[in-house]
Amino acid sequence: MPDLSIPTDTLAELIVRTRGVQSREDETDPDSGSNAIDDNAIDALQDTPGDLTRQEVMIAIRDFDQRQQAELVALMWLGRGDSEPEEWQQTVALAQERRDEPTEKYLLGQPLVADFWAEGLEKLGIPMPMGTDE
Repeated sequence: MPDLSIPTDTLAELIVRTRGVQSREDETDPDSGSNAIDDNAIDALQDTPGDLTRQEVMIAIRDFDQRQQAELVALMWLGRGDSEPEEWQQTVALAQERRDEPTEKYLLGQPLVADFWAEGLEKLGIPMPMGTDE
């Protein structure tokens, strides 16, 4: 079983928070198709002024060191089937080499990233942290 430099409880919290960010419901507009400016852009994901979850997730990822950020990317790749558990070290190295945009932006741009992290942990044989089960 490979060693992760990110504690599993930290990963569990990140998975839960990221799922929360990515599972927001759309608001509906009965006159959809009209001008977004006239409708005050109501056809957007719900985002209340007090909801800082997305920003908190971005900051958490940004605060990880380069190795940890590469592990998050590699874990996502592993979870979605882009690599195999036996290739873990090479996948982490590849993630470090290919970094060309902020990691948090890349990861949160992946619609199922939290599920891929959980799947990646399972493929690595790392017990699922509490609270990450769907």
